[in-house]
Amino acid sequence: MIKFQLLLWALALLMKKAARKNPDFTKQLEGKNFAFQLQTEDGKVTRHFVIANNSIRSKGKAHKDPAFTISFTDAATGLRILTSKDKNAFMKGIQDKDIKISGDLSKVMWFQSISKYLKPRKKK
Repeated sequence: MIKFQLLLWALALLMKKAARKNPDFTKQLEGKNFAFQLQTEDGKVTRHFVIANNSIRSKGKAHKDPAFTISFTDAATGLRILTSKDKNAFMKGIQDKDIKISGDLSKVMWFQSISKYLKPRKKK
């Protein structure tokens, strides 16, 4: 459970850094104003992210009105899927019912599209 919490916290840091330093990522934030959250199905691990004013804020608790929520069956499953090197892990998680999505699917697709900006850069 702790590893999944740390992963979500690290995701928030990566998003904040990308918002400050990556013009392509910042462009993806333009005009966006909503919250979303990632959590375990039981809600024991929850982190929400707020996109507003071309920046990102995050807290380790539930948001009162997220545009979408991605719930993983448990922390171990969330960790496994979010750290998988398999590009299809997320879709497979949905098919296997390890992931449940509620809310605005167009915003979920947007979230999927920004994930490429959040990978650590390879050192040259």
